[in-house]
Amino acid sequence: MKIEIFKEHIEVQKSICKKYNSDFSPIDGQLFIGLGTELEFEPVNGLRHPSHGTMNGWYIWSGEWSNADDFFRPVHAHCLIEMCPEILKYLSLDIGFRFQIDRKGYEDVWYDEKITRLE
Repeated sequence: MKIEIFKEHIEVQKSICKKYNSDFSPIDGQLFIGLGTELEFEPVNGLRHPSHGTMNGWYIWSGEWSNADDFFRPVHAHCLIEMCPEILKYLSLDIGFRFQIDRKGYEDVWYDEKITRLE
């Protein structure tokens, strides 16, 4: 099941995918996103691994990365979108894509082949 909130944003998501040469790959709304922080810092970072278990492959955090086992906690996409609606347009980027944004309009999106496989 795809997330209902995405229906009104499909064209924006498709334009982001086209801009960065990504296939359009909407997330499964029944799976979780890994959230590393409450997104109170900038920049906001995201990367998409292949989905696995109950996780849809997206991992989102702000501020500094941590290797701690408990850095990411599972959240439903709709909760994350309420916290940081500006990330919605990136969530249909394909596996292997990363993004970094801030509230001043900075945007960097790139493909990282190293994150296309879970090891």
